[in-house]
Amino acid sequence: MGEPSKYSVVEKLRNGERIEIRALKPEDRDDLVAAVSRTSSESLYRRFFAVRRHFSETEESFYLNTDYVSHVALIAVLEENGEKSIVGGGRYVVSEPGQAEVAFTVIDKYQGQGLGAALLRHLSIIARQAGLRELVAYVMPDNRAMLKVFEKCGLKYTAKREAGSVCVKLGLS
Repeated sequence: MGEPSKYSVVEKLRNGERIEIRALKPEDRDDLVAAVSRTSSESLYRRFFAVRRHFSETEESFYLNTDYVSHVALIAVLEENGEKSIVGGGRYVVSEPGQAEVAFTVIDKYQGQGLGAALLRHLSIIARQAGLRELVAYVMPDNRAMLKVFEKCGLKYTAKREAGSVCVKLGLS
């Protein structure tokens, strides 16, 4: 697999488009901000449990400056109108030894094309290589599409309803 900070693979979406899934870099800042601006309020709410279009300098630093040990971020990039654009992303942050919290965002236009599943698959590969045993996600109960991605991902799946969310656990071993 190589070093997580240099991770890069090409996948094919359900619609046949080729997409690069690669490690997020600090120089992706402007493209990441542009991707947030192209994401619907509903999708942002499902990701952040609030509509977040602007982030503080501290938050931006957190999202962009990953160490690829305890914090891994992958983005999905494809060519739109002759330019490369970020159309989705996923990350995990180690929350305790052997476990990391995972989260995803996919721009609405690209939802339903297998991008969330592809991001999860590649984050799982990196997490296993890092020795993690479990990924945890907190999902809005009405986010059926994301819950379905987790249910069908092929990992050991458990879900428990909590106050305002569903806690999903995915076993990596």
